Amino acid sequence: MSAFVREMRGAYAFVERNVNLIKRYWGWEVVWLIYSLTNALAITYIGNGMGAISGQEIDTQYIVTYLLVGALIWQYLSVIFYAISEMIAWERWEGTIEYTFMAPVSRPTHLVGTTLFAIGYGIVRTLVILGIVVAFFRLNLGGANLIGAVLMLLAGSVSFVGLGILAAVLPLLYPERGAQMTNAVAAILLLISGVYYPIETLPAWLQRIAAASPATYVIKGMRACLLEGEETVTLLPTVGALIGIGVAIIAAGLIVFRYVEAYAKRSGRLKRSG
Repeated sequence: MSAFVREMRGAYAFVERNVNLIKRYWGWEVVWLIYSLTNALAITYIGNGMGAISGQEIDTQYIVTYLLVGALIWQYLSVIFYAISEMIAWERWEGTIEYTFMAPVSRPTHLVGTTLFAIGYGIVRTLVILGIVVAFFRLNLGGANLIGAVLMLLAGSVSFVGLGILAAVLPLLYPERGAQMTNAVAAILLLISGVYYPIETLPAWLQRIAAASPATYVIKGMRACLLEGEETVTLLPTVGALIGIGVAIIAAGLIVFRYVEAYAKRSGRLKRSG
């Protein structure tokens, strides 16, 4: 058996394990699905009610689609982020962190398996929410550029994989509060990335920070594809930049994670849980 095949089988083992965890804690999945769905519906109903709130004639169809695209894309990206960044917390919760980190499995293989699961899980969960939301609202995407949207989404996935790996070091460094710190990182990204509003509405200093968030470009590009039907060729520079930035973040994340993992093992932080 070649080394590559062996590593891929090892990565698939982590995918299978995470799927089994979903089956074991299916009640949690139902709770979070309901939470995500109601959040998406609430945000979308805000757009639907803008005409009544302002007392003006407003194209609520456009606003609803604008908000819904942001909500769904953020839902997908955040699932990837959390599935990777919280893998240490899950290992502690299951009591398997020492076994996993002492097993003869390379950390890249471990992270590849977690990443594959995160992307697949994010796609399925987002499609489920989209299917339910469509039953509440009529969405007109007749002129959308779906190919460009898929490219933009995949490019953004690469960046969020890297961000998730970087955030995953927090539970290693801070066993008691590290998982909560990843929530703070996600909240900052939500604030500055134009999920529910154009970043131009932010203060100038926050706009400069927003320019560093990959989600800013993913969400803007997705809206351009789905709302304006922007051609794929005009998106290629952004897609290429997102992939390049994502690869760089992943490389940096792997280096940082390896260093922090070694430190956690030396300082006895693996098993601590409170």
